Amino acid sequence: MISRRFLLSFPIFLFVYLLQEGFVTQMRLPAGGFSIILIFTLVWASMSTPEIGALTGFSAGLMMDLSQTSPGPLGHWTLVMILVAFTISFLSYGDDHARANPLNIVFLVVAGVVGAQLAFALLGLLLGQQLGSISQVAFLCLGTAFWSAVITPLLLPLISRAHALVFGTASRI
Repeated sequence: MISRRFLLSFPIFLFVYLLQEGFVTQMRLPAGGFSIILIFTLVWASMSTPEIGALTGFSAGLMMDLSQTSPGPLGHWTLVMILVAFTISFLSYGDDHARANPLNIVFLVVAGVVGAQLAFALLGLLLGQQLGSISQVAFLCLGTAFWSAVITPLLLPLISRAHALVFGTASRI
């Protein structure tokens, strides 16, 4: 049952990945911009069970690792996305109030985006990557948090409908 739903959601994630690689990476926004695949994955995980969240994080992280713009080694984004997507889905699982309120989902996603970037930076330091100064990393995290807070409410109804289509549930948002 879970594999059927995963196979149904894979084309959706592939489309979002191609949109990220073909369009979003070409935009030059101030303060770092945003990652649509990261936002999409975290919203999807916040509406799912922790197992689906971890599986979603794995597939999205693998796609992010295969991106030409990924600065880290293969598996770096995969590990980060498994941890962050599982955490977001675990925090929202079982609390229908958190899932039904769009502001809670936006807050969870923005916190997840910042957490993912910080985890990516810390794991990058452990792997010997050069990151730059702490002020540059903080500026990029705050800028990405801003853009994620702007983009997430716009994408939330679309992601909610796609999630309801795949999982056969009524749209919550």
